[in-house]
Amino acid sequence: MKPHQKLNAWMHSFHLVKTLYELTSTYPSEEKFGLVSQIRRAAVSVPVNIAEGAARKGKKEFIHFLHISLGSLTELDTLLLLSGDLGFISNEQSVLLNNELDSIGKMIYGLIKKVESGL
Repeated sequence: MKPHQKLNAWMHSFHLVKTLYELTSTYPSEEKFGLVSQIRRAAVSVPVNIAEGAARKGKKEFIHFLHISLGSLTELDTLLLLSGDLGFISNEQSVLLNNELDSIGKMIYGLIKKVESGL
């Protein structure tokens, strides 16, 4: 197992990508190159940037990539809010996904603090 695959933030965000791919497959076909593409790109960005940051030599670079992951989570928050408002996802799905985004965000913030402190 590669080092980044042991990080809870990476594991949860990787799982979220799979969940969002399944969910967006039910969106209207006209959204394939719009909202679906944006959601998938932002979702993939989270674990990818965690992995890339973990592979870097310096902690400053790792933290930079973790902040990019946080930005992608924020982007996802907006895209999923829009999905709910457009009726593509239910209120229940929206709540569950937002809870997962919040949880992953807390994991990434915790990881940033851990890296900053040198642990």
